[in-house]
Amino acid sequence: MRVLVTGHLGYIGTVMVPMLLQAGHSVIGVDSDIYERCSYKPGGAIVSVPSLRKDVRDLELYDLQGFDACIHLAALSNDPLSDLNPDITYAINHRGSARLATLCKEVGVRRFLFASSCSNYGAAGDDVIDETGTLNPVTAYGQSKVWSERDISPLAGGDFSPTFLRPATAYGVSPRLRLDVVLNNLVAHAVTTGRIYLQSDGSPWRPIVHIQDIARAFIAVLAARPEDVANQAFNVGRSDQNYRIIDIAEAVARVVPNCRIEVAPEAGPDKRSYRVSFDKIARVLPAFQPLWDVDRGARQLYESYRSGRMTRTDFEGSRYQRTSHVKQLLALGILEPDLRHAPHQRTAAE
Repeated sequence: MRVLVTGHLGYIGTVMVPMLLQAGHSVIGVDSDIYERCSYKPGGAIVSVPSLRKDVRDLELYDLQGFDACIHLAALSNDPLSDLNPDITYAINHRGSARLATLCKEVGVRRFLFASSCSNYGAAGDDVIDETGTLNPVTAYGQSKVWSERDISPLAGGDFSPTFLRPATAYGVSPRLRLDVVLNNLVAHAVTTGRIYLQSDGSPWRPIVHIQDIARAFIAVLAARPEDVANQAFNVGRSDQNYRIIDIAEAVARVVPNCRIEVAPEAGPDKRSYRVSFDKIARVLPAFQPLWDVDRGARQLYESYRSGRMTRTDFEGSRYQRTSHVKQLLALGILEPDLRHAPHQRTAAE
């Protein structure tokens, strides 16, 4: 297929693109490249594909012509960043996504794969929840994904087939590394400080999934018959990869030598807590075969951080922390308040 990937230069996109190419797809990317200054050399080179440097909110019909499918990854992609300015989050993640899906349908793109999130479930408690469960987002990020699914779903029909993939919390090494997701963060904390530092009391449930396995899920949807995935939501992960945060910390302690677990003095239970069933994707998409678990993932991260000689300055700086980096770009005038690039700004490569 000829596939348009929005957000192809992000944390997940830089891992997904080479896997799509390996699967035989032709890939064109779209990205405003807010994180062009955030590359992580030990994560490998970013595979070059034909691309547009453009904000997803500014795409037009002529940008979308000739594609069989659109994989829509572009978003403000974590809770603290989305809470920085909820109105901008909704403009990009919700209204931008619904507009893009509408344009894709109008121009004849048949498949629309939307990167939603298990954050949709929000405060779900201890019970295991599946795709039919109540959506209870507690952040602007989760709310934006719920509203996007709601507004894109009615577009289904005829030759337009949207599919909503709800990945668990992502982890893993990438050319555009993030340290603001739980496993990546805890391993980095352990490597650079000797501590595994928990901001919550460790009790919340969180499913986790490697970014390579997220890419495998999208590839499996592309390979599926449209009638099997049309207007369907799929949780992306493995049912045995639901953990309490303290369990994730203990996995890190098994991998990183000479570190200790510490709980912040003011720590309490995080209201974001959800255990998720991934039985549907295993049943409907048997081609999806996730390969990673928490121990293997922690080992990959540990070895990468050690080989890249990650320091505490790296860990605490803005390069790999999305919220801090965006704040820095705003302060420097590189981004406008609406998070579009300011006119006449030089790129990092110039």
